[in-house]
Amino acid sequence: MSATVELVRNVETLRNFVGGRWRDEGELFDVVASSKGEVVTRALEASPGLVDEAVAAAVAAKAAVAALPGYERAAILRRVQSAIVDRNEEIATAISRESGKVLRDTREEVRRAGETIGLCAEEAIRIQGDHVPLEGSPAGAGKVAMMLRFPVGVVGAIVPFNAPFNLTCHKLGPAIAAGNSVVIKSPPEAPSCVQLAVELFADAGLPAGAVNLIHGGVKAGEALVRNPGVNFITFTGSTRAGAAVKAAAGMRRVLLELGGLGPNIVHADAEVDKAARMTANHGVRLAGQSCISVQNLFVHRSVLAPFLDAHVDVVKRLVVGDPMDPATEVGPLVDERSAMRIESWLREAKEQGARILCGGHRRGAYIEPTVITDVQPAMKVVCQEIFGPVIVIRPYDDLREPIAWINQSGFGLNCGIFTRSLDVAFRAIREIECGGIIINGSSTFRPDQVPYGGIKNSGLGREGPRYSIMEMTDLKLVVFNA
Repeated sequence: MSATVELVRNVETLRNFVGGRWRDEGELFDVVASSKGEVVTRALEASPGLVDEAVAAAVAAKAAVAALPGYERAAILRRVQSAIVDRNEEIATAISRESGKVLRDTREEVRRAGETIGLCAEEAIRIQGDHVPLEGSPAGAGKVAMMLRFPVGVVGAIVPFNAPFNLTCHKLGPAIAAGNSVVIKSPPEAPSCVQLAVELFADAGLPAGAVNLIHGGVKAGEALVRNPGVNFITFTGSTRAGAAVKAAAGMRRVLLELGGLGPNIVHADAEVDKAARMTANHGVRLAGQSCISVQNLFVHRSVLAPFLDAHVDVVKRLVVGDPMDPATEVGPLVDERSAMRIESWLREAKEQGARILCGGHRRGAYIEPTVITDVQPAMKVVCQEIFGPVIVIRPYDDLREPIAWINQSGFGLNCGIFTRSLDVAFRAIREIECGGIIINGSSTFRPDQVPYGGIKNSGLGREGPRYSIMEMTDLKLVVFNA
């Protein structure tokens, strides 16, 4: 037990949930609110042995979960959805208290999570295969073939801190809808809301062992990924960690939602005011801690001056403060170390000739909403994921310039482009190598029903209830001979 924990009083201790029972063993670790530097929660870190027990419990339960008919799985998910609605404020407060995400955003996250689970309930009764026509060859003539979908078995899920509750729902919901059992690892920065989600699933009528929860950091995650009892791995996090997950998975399938560089393009014919407002808000909301936050913002030189005036004005007006205050629009980063990293990147860019138009200062775990320009391609603020409230303005003269940079960046998550021209829009659709192209909207666009994910270093596969269910099921060919 750390000295910090010994001084804490009346702080909740979070436990692991294995095989339908809350477990009290493990080393305690502190969860510190970055806004105040106070310990707000303690959690018991799952040992590799306890992780193995959780996987064994999921293996033992997978037949019972698979045997639940679709309408029963849908009913369970609807009960979870109802409970989320009833406990919205409790869950939102838990997220804000631990992660520093502002209350107005966590309330929206929990509302979306309820929708996510509702969509999963609908998809639970729509899982379907295909008829395979066989009349095209002599070997197939007179026979009937179909492809059917079956649960993969045990899903191992790892959730990040930046949208911990909704992303937990994006993993648990489709897994249960598809008839799988799950072991989920919470983020060490924000474990309490994941525990709340697991409580809701456990209370909704699932068999014991259908959903298991482990707390901890890298060691717990590695133990989960490497356990051969896990049939499928879904991971949201950094590209570096995602590459390690893929390497450890071997022949097992993975769904990886990884990082990005937030490319957005404001073309010469764009609605400048609309683009300026949207990209300003979407570059710093969540304190920029989203893999699709606006980061590299390309603006056509012909509209650069009016765009900068409007864009910087919006950024300067954003309210920075206590995440628990409903009026706050931008809160702290998840920890002071992250803020110090961003501060050093900004200082390095400035020393190399970049110009900071607003913001740029650090106070503890807070980074002022920042707009920077006159950058070079090799600067960290350009070519690495900032994951903070920093927007890089990059003027261009020809559309080929931003398209070439995006395609050569190694990443390919979402890209936003603002234009009134259908020709420009379709050129972007054809030529930009990203998982999503958002016309007249920013890279942050992600309703929960859409197929969401990237290519290259930004990930593998697609999330979204229907698409995750497809990832979490195996196809089986069935042939009837006459």
